[in-house]
Amino acid sequence: MTETLPPQPRTDLPSRWEPVSVEARLYQGWVDRGYFSADPNSGKPPFCIVIPPPNVTGSLHLGHAMDHTLIDTLTRRRRMQGYDALWLPGMDHAGIATQNVVERQLAVDGKSRHDFGRELFVEKVWDWKRESGGAILGQMRRLGDGVDWSRERFTLDEGLSKAVQTIFKKLFDDDLIYRAERIINWCPRCRTALSDIEVEHSEDEGELVSIRYGDGDDSVVVATTRVETMLGDTGIAVHPDDPRYAHLVGRDIELPIVGRRIPVVADEHVDQEFGTGAVKVTPAHDPNDFEIGRRHDLAMPVIMDEGAVIANSGTRFDGMDRFVAREAVREELRAQGRIVAEKRPYLHSVGHCSRCDTVVEPRLSLQWFVRVAPLARAAGDAVRDGRVTVHPKELEQRYFDWVDNMHDWTISRQLWWGHRIPVWYGPNGEVRCVGPDEELPGEGWTQDSDVLDTWFSSGLWPFSTLGWPADTADLRRYYPTSVLVTGYDILFFWVARMMMLGLYAMDGVPPFEHVFLHGLVRDQYGKKMSKSRGNTIDPLALIDNYGADALRFTITRGANPGADMALSEEWVAGSRNFGTKLWNATRFALANGADPDGEIDPSRLTDADRWILDRLATVVTEVDALLEDYQFAKATELLYHFTWDEFCDWYLELAKVQLAGEGAENTKAVLGNVLDVLLRVLHPIMPFITEELWTTLTGGESLVIASWPKITAQAGRPDGGAAERVAAVIKLVTEVRRFRADQGLRPGQWVPARVTGGLGAEQLAAARALARLGEPEGGFTATASLEVGLGGGPVRVELDTSGTIDVAAERARLGKDLVAAEKELAGTEAKLGNAKFTERAPADVVAGIRARRDAAVADIERIRAGLAALPEA
Repeated sequence: MTETLPPQPRTDLPSRWEPVSVEARLYQGWVDRGYFSADPNSGKPPFCIVIPPPNVTGSLHLGHAMDHTLIDTLTRRRRMQGYDALWLPGMDHAGIATQNVVERQLAVDGKSRHDFGRELFVEKVWDWKRESGGAILGQMRRLGDGVDWSRERFTLDEGLSKAVQTIFKKLFDDDLIYRAERIINWCPRCRTALSDIEVEHSEDEGELVSIRYGDGDDSVVVATTRVETMLGDTGIAVHPDDPRYAHLVGRDIELPIVGRRIPVVADEHVDQEFGTGAVKVTPAHDPNDFEIGRRHDLAMPVIMDEGAVIANSGTRFDGMDRFVAREAVREELRAQGRIVAEKRPYLHSVGHCSRCDTVVEPRLSLQWFVRVAPLARAAGDAVRDGRVTVHPKELEQRYFDWVDNMHDWTISRQLWWGHRIPVWYGPNGEVRCVGPDEELPGEGWTQDSDVLDTWFSSGLWPFSTLGWPADTADLRRYYPTSVLVTGYDILFFWVARMMMLGLYAMDGVPPFEHVFLHGLVRDQYGKKMSKSRGNTIDPLALIDNYGADALRFTITRGANPGADMALSEEWVAGSRNFGTKLWNATRFALANGADPDGEIDPSRLTDADRWILDRLATVVTEVDALLEDYQFAKATELLYHFTWDEFCDWYLELAKVQLAGEGAENTKAVLGNVLDVLLRVLHPIMPFITEELWTTLTGGESLVIASWPKITAQAGRPDGGAAERVAAVIKLVTEVRRFRADQGLRPGQWVPARVTGGLGAEQLAAARALARLGEPEGGFTATASLEVGLGGGPVRVELDTSGTIDVAAERARLGKDLVAAEKELAGTEAKLGNAKFTERAPADVVAGIRARRDAAVADIERIRAGLAALPEA
C-alpha cells in the first residue's frame, strides 16, 4: 500500500502576477470541484443570498460589478467560517427590454410582432434568449462570482412560472388583485402601462399657456403645460370657498375649439392661491383630474390612442401626434384670441419611461392592480419590529416613506413576452382565475391578453427560486435568506415588492434578515456615469487590463454603506499595484523559506515578531467586526494599510535582518504564519491572486474551502512594549532616511555612523541595517548629525559622509532647490501682501497660499542646513 503524502508547498512563483492567464483556469477548477455547491443536508449552519437577477438582455456594468463583488465577499467569508453557503444565480426575463430587442431585430426586415402573431413571436424571443441572452452569466465568471451554478433559475422557467400563477391566484381569491379603469402611466413607445417606479422624472423645458374659457362674466382663465389635452376637458374646477367663482359653480362654460359645454364644479383639491385658482379637468389624462372627475361624475373621454396620437376628439386635430397637436391647438387658440399669457421656457417635472426615455402619457386604461395597503403595512412592520434590519439604518426612513405611502400597483403590461395573466373570460361575461393545477376553461373562453409586470415575478425571487410553492428541502433550509445586497436605487422597485410578497406567501416570515444598501458607482469627479457624458467605464475592459482582483479591491475599498462611490481607471491600476506588492512579498517569503506550518517558539520572538503578530490579530478582529456590519470600505482600507505599510514596508525589512541571524527558523515560521492568515483574510475580496499565492505557500487544496482565521489566546495579550520599541525603530529609520536623502546619499549606500541614546541592542541592530549605517572604525570623524526624539529619550546619529558624496554636485543641486524655494516664497508672500487678494479670494484659497508659504519657509531652512553641513569642496 502506497502512503499518501500531504500536499507540499511550492516555491515556484513566476516573477510577475499575470491575472488574465490564470483567472479562468482557477475559476473553472473551483466550479469543477463543486466548491460553490450548497448542501441542504449539511450539518453546517446555512447562509443564503439570492442574486439580484440581471436582465437577460444585460451585460456586466459597474453596478452589477459592485453588487456581485460585495455579495461574493460575504459568501466566501461565510463559507470559510464553516457555513453551508448558497449564492443562488439566475436571470430576469425583463419583459419590456427583451421584447424591444427582438422587435428591433424584426424591424430591420420591415416586420413587426403583429406580422407573426403572439405564439410565433414569443417563440422567436425564446430563440433569441437561447442563442444570445444571458451573456452576463459568462461575465460573472470573469469577476469571480462564487455562485451555485447547479441552482441557476430564470423568471420564466417552469418552476418560477408556477410560483407566479400560484401567488396571483392566491391574491385574486383574497381580493388583493382587481381589474379597473384607472389613470396609469403609459409609454407610447413601448405601448404598455408602467408602474410609478418605472417612470423617471426630470426638469424639462416646456411652456405654460393661460387660456380663457368662455366669455365676459362667464369666462375663466386656466393654465396648462399640455395644451392638447384641452380637447378632452370635461369640466373646470374651483375651490368651494373661492368668492371669485362662486357665481359660476354649477353652470356650464363652452370649451374652446371643441364647442361642447362643460360644467364648473367646486372641489377642495383646487389650490385657490395657485395661478388663477381655476383648473381645467381632463379626467382621462391626468391622475388628479381623474379623482375630481370621479367625485363629480364627469365624463372621461380618452382623446389619445396607444401611440399618443390624437383620436376621437371630433376635431381636425385627430390623427396628429400629441406634440404636433400641441403646437396646432395653441395656434388655433391664439387665432381665436383665447391665449391670455404664455411663459416660455417653463421648467417643470416631466415623466419619462425608464426603459426608452419616451415622455410618459397619463392615460385612462383598464388594467390589473394589486391592492397594496395590507401588504405594504406588513412590509413596514417587519422592519419596525426588528425582523428585518436595514443597513445603513439611516435609509430606514426612505423605506418607510415608500411603503407607508404606496399606491396600488399596476401589474398588467400590454406585452407578449412575460407571464400571461391567468384570468379567463367566458362567453357570458364570466371571469375565472385559473391556478397552476386547475383545468383550463373550455370552448368559448379567452385568456386575458396582458402579461404581468416583471417586478411581480422578481418579487417572488427569494422563495420561488428555492422551490416554492412546493415544500422543498432548499426552501426549508435557506428561507428566509440571510441578507439582501442591492443598490438603494431599487429599494422601491424590488426590495419593497419582495418584502410584501414574501411576507404574504410565507406566512409572515420576511424574505431576508438583513438588507444592505450600497450606493451608485460614479466617475472620479462624483458625476453620474452616462454614455452622453462619455464617462462610462466598462468593467470587462478593467478586468482585461488589470485583473478581476484589482477591480474587486477598488470596489470594496469604496463601498461605504448607503453612499455613492467614485471610481476611476487610475484607482483600479493602484489596486493592481497592491496585488503586485502582495505577490512580491510572498515571493520574498518563499525564497527565504517562510514556513506556515512552522512551530513558533514564543521565547525566541523578537520585538518585530511580537509586533507583527499582535497587529495581525488586531486587524483580523477589526476586519471581522467591520464585515459583520457591512463596512466593506473600512475593512478593505484596514487590510490595505496593514499589508502595505506595516507588513511589506517594515516587517519584511526587519525580517531580512533576522533571517541572517540565529533566530532565522522562528522568523520563517512567523513570516509563513502571518502570510497564511493575511491571504485567508484577503481571499473573499481578492480570490484569484490569494488562491495562487496561498496554494503555493502552503500546498493546501484551495482557499475557497480553507478555514477563516481564528484569533489565538496570544492575540488577547498584545505586547505593548514590543510595539513601542518597533515604533521607535521605524521613527528613527524614517528620520535617518530623510536626512540621508537631504545629504544626497544614495538609498543603498552604507555610511559609517555613531549612534548614541536610548536604544536596546536588538533595536540598534535593526535600525543600523535598515538605515544603512555602518559601524564606526578608528579615525571616525562625523561630518553630519541629527537628533531624533523617541519615547525612551533622544537618539543622536553622527555620520561620516566624507568621500560618500560628490560635494560639488550636491552643492549645485541644493543651490538649485534653494532658488526654486525662494521663488515660491516670494510669490506667495506677494499674494498674501495684496489686500485685494486676501479680502476677496475664498477663505480656502487664501489658506492654501499660506500653507504654500509655510512649506517654502521650511524648505529654505532645510536646504540651507544641508548646504551648511556639506564639507568644503
